[in-house]
Amino acid sequence: MAGMSRLKGAVLTGLDHIRQSVMDILSTPIGTRVGRRDYGSLIPDLIDQPMTAANILRIYAAAAVALSRHEDRIHLRRVAITAGDRPGAAIMTIIGDRTDVAPVNARTRLVLPLSL
Repeated sequence: MAGMSRLKGAVLTGLDHIRQSVMDILSTPIGTRVGRRDYGSLIPDLIDQPMTAANILRIYAAAAVALSRHEDRIHLRRVAITAGDRPGAAIMTIIGDRTDVAPVNARTRLVLPLSL
């Protein structure tokens, strides 16, 4: 599947298109996309919450639910959050198997910035 870069307008394919799609899904609050009210995730609602173990688990769950609903090109295996390089920043690492390539090449790792 091919798409268009939201920043440059260039054609995106493969992992670059999946990365952009995953970021769009995870950063869109549920209920804000016209015509697709169920699109997005709960992560934007959780960003400003204290980073307790329970809230980190909620972020993991929100990512898993959103990606299983809206991104069928990746089968989620693991989600991790680590501290970023500045206060209030975090990195979400998603490990999964791509469904659009041969199984031998399927394992994928996406590293996405989160603003907390």
